[in-house]
Amino acid sequence: MRDDKRTRLLLAVLLAAAFAMITVDARGGARSPLRPLRSGGEAAFGPVQRTVAAVATPVTSFVHGLGHSDADRKQIARLKADNAALRELNETSADARARASELDKLLHVASVGTFRTIPARVLAFSPRQQGTWSATIDAGAVDGVKPGMTVLDGDGLVGRTTAVGSDSATVLLANDPRFTVGVRTPGAGGPGGGGQVGLATGGGAAGFSVQFYDPQADIPIGTPVLTFGSAGGSPFVPGVPLGTVTSVQPTPGALTRTATVKPYVDYGALQLIGVVVAPPRTDPRDALVPPK
Repeated sequence: MRDDKRTRLLLAVLLAAAFAMITVDARGGARSPLRPLRSGGEAAFGPVQRTVAAVATPVTSFVHGLGHSDADRKQIARLKADNAALRELNETSADARARASELDKLLHVASVGTFRTIPARVLAFSPRQQGTWSATIDAGAVDGVKPGMTVLDGDGLVGRTTAVGSDSATVLLANDPRFTVGVRTPGAGGPGGGGQVGLATGGGAAGFSVQFYDPQADIPIGTPVLTFGSAGGSPFVPGVPLGTVTSVQPTPGALTRTATVKPYVDYGALQLIGVVVAPPRTDPRDALVPPK
């Protein structure tokens, strides 16, 4: 036979026809429409059929068997379980690292401010639709917690304790509209003076409104604001960061000057806090002012 284009085309057609007949016949089984032609076809296409079958059978068996054997199913199940375990481990590790970071910041604040604190976790927040900002923590009377204690975290003032149970307590958050605290700017009341003193009131998500007692006070934007401190350290210990001044309203003829203060603390994302169970022996002054 000559090896030309026509011959190669004829061979390709015969191979395609043989492959099609094999497929139809195999799928039809005993009811195959090609059964009557099988005997004659085997004689004519036998060599071609055997060649194609030799190539197609292993491929077909592999495709049909893929993922259906017991070994395959077990392997897939193991891979899925391993993947889920790795995801859980990664999430747990990230959460543990975040908690460790929060604890480090809290311990730093307590150490620099010489506060004795009891660490606690936030269990729940009050429904915001009630117009209150408060949280329940997992420390109570058995831990030495009492009403009227300062609560802080690694960023600054969180609030003060109100109702206290045996193993839990309620904290009125500093941004609650009912919350007030005496505040000062750096230098106020110190040896050199120069700072300003005022009263901060919680403003919910808007931060704090601070009434400074000097209506002519020069209070630059970005000035840090700290707690002034209560007599005996209750309910507020001195020197705890509250936030920074973001705006100062002109108050001609008024007896005070009003400023808006953005809090350091994210009150909607509290997790680990510290209750100050003993005030510092000496005022930490401006030691806790965050670096710029």
